[in-house]
Amino acid sequence: MGNDEEFEKLATILRQAQQPRKKNWGDPTPLALAGLVITLTPLSCQLMGWRGADPTGLANNGADFFLGGLLVFLSGIFEFFLGKTFASVAYCSLGGFFLALGATMTPGFSTEGPYLRSGVLGADFYASFGFFYLFTGVLTFVFFICALRLNICLVILFLSYSIAFPLLAAAEWTHAEGRMDLSHRLTVAGGASCFVVTMCAWWALIGCLLQSVGWSLVLPMGDLSHIIPGSTKQEDMEKQE
Repeated sequence: MGNDEEFEKLATILRQAQQPRKKNWGDPTPLALAGLVITLTPLSCQLMGWRGADPTGLANNGADFFLGGLLVFLSGIFEFFLGKTFASVAYCSLGGFFLALGATMTPGFSTEGPYLRSGVLGADFYASFGFFYLFTGVLTFVFFICALRLNICLVILFLSYSIAFPLLAAAEWTHAEGRMDLSHRLTVAGGASCFVVTMCAWWALIGCLLQSVGWSLVLPMGDLSHIIPGSTKQEDMEKQE
C-alpha cells in the first residue's frame, strides 16, 4: 500500500513537471503608447507652430530617439514574443520611423550634408524627403485597414496617421517648389492630424493603465471584432489570446 502511494506521488510530480509553466508577462502596449504620446504630442504642437514653436521639430529630436524610437520599438519586440503579430509590426515600424526621423535631423549622420549649399538646405532635399513621409503614410493606411477588425480607437488613430503623412509629404514638396505659404499650411494640417493621433493614444494609454492596476472603470475602445467576420484561423487565435 505504501509503495502505491509513493508511486502515485511520483507520477503526480512527473505530470506537473511536464506541464508548461505559466509565464507572467507584462503587457508592453502601455509602454509603446507612453513613448508615442510623449514624442508625438509635443511634436504635433510644434508642427502647428503653437506659442511660436519651430515647425521643423528639431527641438524634439531627443524624444524621437529615446521615447518614440526606443520605447515603441522595444515594445514591438516584446509583442513579437507574445505572439501578437499586428502589434509587433505596427510598433516596430513606428519606432523605426522615429529613429529614422531623429537620425535625419542629427548632423552626425550627415544626412543633410550633401544638400547644404552655403549653409542652406537645397530644394532637392525637401523633394526627396517627401517620399519618406508618403510611403510611411501608405504603411499606416495598411494598419488602418487591419484595425477595422479591432476597435474604433485604433481606426481613428491610424486613419489620422494616414492623413498626416501625405500632408507632411506635400509640405516638403511645396517647400521644394518655393511655395512657402502653402507648405506652412500643409505642415500645420499635418500637425493637427498628428494631434488627433495623440488624443487616441492618450485615451488608449489611460485605459490600459487603469486596467493594469485593477480599476473597475473601463474606458470604451469601441470593439469592432464582431462587425467584420474573421477567418476560422483568426478566430481561433483570438480565443487563445
